[in-house]
Amino acid sequence: MREYCKRILTARVYDVAHETPLEEAPALSQRLGNRLLLKREDLQPVFSFKLRGAYNRIAHLDEQQKRRGVICASAGNHAQGVALSGSRLGVRATIVMPRTTPSIKVDAVRALGGRVVLHGDTYDEASEHALRLAEEKGLVFIHPYDDPLVIAGQGTVGMELVRQHPGPVEAVFVPVGGGGLIAGIAVYLKELRPEIRIIGVEPEDAACLKAALDKGRRVILREVGLFADGVAVRQIGKEPWRLLRDLVDEVITVSTDEICAAIKDIYDETRSISEPAGALAVAGAKKYIDREGCSERTFIAINSGANMNFDRLRHVSERAEVGEQREALYAVTIPERPGSFRRFARDIGKRGITEFNYRYADDQDAQIFVGIKLEHGLEERRALYEELKAKGYPILDITDNEVAKLHLRYMVGGHAGAGNERLFRFQFPERPGALLRFLTKMGNRWNISLFHYRNHGADYGRVLVGIQVPREDRAEFRRFLDELGYPWWDESDNPVYRMFLA
Repeated sequence: MREYCKRILTARVYDVAHETPLEEAPALSQRLGNRLLLKREDLQPVFSFKLRGAYNRIAHLDEQQKRRGVICASAGNHAQGVALSGSRLGVRATIVMPRTTPSIKVDAVRALGGRVVLHGDTYDEASEHALRLAEEKGLVFIHPYDDPLVIAGQGTVGMELVRQHPGPVEAVFVPVGGGGLIAGIAVYLKELRPEIRIIGVEPEDAACLKAALDKGRRVILREVGLFADGVAVRQIGKEPWRLLRDLVDEVITVSTDEICAAIKDIYDETRSISEPAGALAVAGAKKYIDREGCSERTFIAINSGANMNFDRLRHVSERAEVGEQREALYAVTIPERPGSFRRFARDIGKRGITEFNYRYADDQDAQIFVGIKLEHGLEERRALYEELKAKGYPILDITDNEVAKLHLRYMVGGHAGAGNERLFRFQFPERPGALLRFLTKMGNRWNISLFHYRNHGADYGRVLVGIQVPREDRAEFRRFLDELGYPWWDESDNPVYRMFLA
């Protein structure tokens, strides 16, 4: 730890990176009943902390290595950090990016002086190509997190925290991907301020550090969600793990809705838009404070980046209200007769209706998909459910139902009556040919009876598919799913499907 502290104190980061401010979030602090401070790494020249580690690693190369040049694989913040660092140090930087990388990110790397090589459709394919080029051309590979000098560069965030806030701090919340940032912060704070809790925050669908801590060893996740793409890592780094298994106090996981709510919170406080990975720490801090019921304590959240694709904002705004428990979604059955909707509106009181979806099915009952604005969060959501149930409404709380939120709210339109229909939710890779591959693999064996696609700037498309699969074909159909290799979920028993579509 002392050797790492020495590396952090002597890290070469301030030739290009800034000492970012530590700012109080007053409205959020008041709402949480605790003082929450934001470390504004989104204000770096490349809008992310990644610049610190990349520059420190390249600055420590010897002259011969600098003449040969450096290479990395990245579609995001690390790419921009390496490109700018290479440009400032006069080192040629080659950045291998997947061909599916949005043009805005490719153009940003080129504008910073990086030489871009587009290869493969995924990060893994790009990384393998980068390692091959490094070996063939004698380039130095700059790892995004699994390198002591990169970790030391990120650790300067912890050094600044000690200087900027010498007073009491209950905990520091740090987003976790490969583990470079939290390892650097933890090793410095635990040496100088061991009383401060170090809490990692990961998405529920990409929790590689939590999995490692649970098993006592590094594990490889079978799949990772890509909404928070900046931390979509299947395995914690080897060197970060060596440090973190003894230094991190806890890991908290948060949902997509909670991340979206945190993005909105940060926007309300700073008028800046965090990327999903950048808002993880705030989401984790909120969850921790709610769980512990603490008050009048001081917490720090690392706002790690702001490289957000503009076309993701629609998805964030849709999910933020649910993540903050400001909206409830219900499936409700009301009589199919004039005046029923007016009675229902009267029964929910003066609460605002945020969404109402309905289509005539028969002359007996009407199934409605309704969103209702909440003022008092989860407690009000549960109370309203019980009130409506007591008034005789058949009701289902679908606020946490992924199919309802991602697809069905856009599809309410009556029942098809397709025989042998099974409903599946898929994640298609967002690259040319993904749909064609799905259809080619399936062939003419089964009929598609429903199809709905959603994508808001992510690296994968959200797809809901109804397929008519006779019972005797189910084993063969399962083999098709295994051969396809796309992440999938069987939603045939999902209650919202039964109510609105089946």
